[in-house]
Amino acid sequence: MLGTTFVLALRSIRRHLLRSFLTILGIVIGVGAVVTMVTLGNATTAAVQKQIASLGTNILQVRPGQGFGRGGGGPRPPEFKPEDVEAIEKQVTGVTAVAPQAQTSVTAIYNGNNWSTTINGTTDAYFQVQPWPLQAGRTFNAPEEEAGKAVCIIGGTVSTNLFKGADPIGKRFRVGDVSCDVIGLLTIKGQAGFGGDQDDVVIMPIKAVQRRFTGSRDVRLMLVGVDQAYETSQVQASLTSLLRERRNLGPGEEDNFNIFDTKQISDTLTGTTTLLTGIVTAVAAISLVVGGIGIMNIMLVSVTERTREIGIRLAIGAVAREVLLQFLVEAIVLSCLGGLVGLIIAQIAIVAIAPVMQVDFVFYPGINLIAFAISAVIGVVFGYFPARRAAALNPIDALRHE
Repeated sequence: MLGTTFVLALRSIRRHLLRSFLTILGIVIGVGAVVTMVTLGNATTAAVQKQIASLGTNILQVRPGQGFGRGGGGPRPPEFKPEDVEAIEKQVTGVTAVAPQAQTSVTAIYNGNNWSTTINGTTDAYFQVQPWPLQAGRTFNAPEEEAGKAVCIIGGTVSTNLFKGADPIGKRFRVGDVSCDVIGLLTIKGQAGFGGDQDDVVIMPIKAVQRRFTGSRDVRLMLVGVDQAYETSQVQASLTSLLRERRNLGPGEEDNFNIFDTKQISDTLTGTTTLLTGIVTAVAAISLVVGGIGIMNIMLVSVTERTREIGIRLAIGAVAREVLLQFLVEAIVLSCLGGLVGLIIAQIAIVAIAPVMQVDFVFYPGINLIAFAISAVIGVVFGYFPARRAAALNPIDALRHE
């Protein structure tokens, strides 16, 4: 019985192909939009988490000022001193290492090739706080740090633009007015969501950068590694208390430094992308309801058109339950076809849009199955009333219908 009903439903749909297509258009758009939005939203969230992870986990970034910039046009907040770095290492519980940084922009030159980049002066603790493995070579050692030797570790972008694919290890190039020996090549990290190209960097001992570029012992940024056994919020509170004391800030004065927790940034950005995905998906889901209403309207028209057919079936012995099942199956088949076409269109759209958004294409079976199941449910919900109306027809009245 069910097989025969299914065949009858397909024949009815095939008799009116254009009308059937227009009927399922709302379901196609709804399913396609929902699957596309959810998939791209999940891919964006994953990309954000990956970018934050590339900055390091369990890291506190400490900068002078109340934000990433000076802001407000007031006096420049004081920089940190090497003594602040030592105090944090010794007095704040839960800190594994502190990497001070002094940065400036320079032009790097090698064999007629030049490239504007950022030079980052730091210590070997930088590679402990923010694990960044080397593709080749080594990091600088304690004697090189202490003496402020002109040795450097370069990122992939600098290597590509200066050395044009050649092995840079052991070569000497000029950074500003300083000749620097390449001792290490960093692995590729790629773009950071708000930090630009992470591979466009030259890392040198901080004393070399302070002595030959900035001319000051000031520290512009500190990366503080936090032990996994400690809550970053507790370490952040202790760090804030220590820095306020060292910078002579009174009880009523605002901090003239800021501390960013990379985990908090990750949670905030992930929450934002998830919320936006949910809102857009909810808007797209309205198309499913509109599609369901379209199916109900067309099925009501179909019942009216086929009143004599229904009357004949009832007159020769069909029961109301069989008529109801016939029209209900027809509505479900229409809705499922719309869902299937919507899924195909969604995958095509995702493949096309993902490279533009610079996110990875990931197939999520769960959301595809859920969307298809919802399309089937819509067929049941919006097809039941027309099917019930067909089953309730009086055979005599149906046979008299013109």
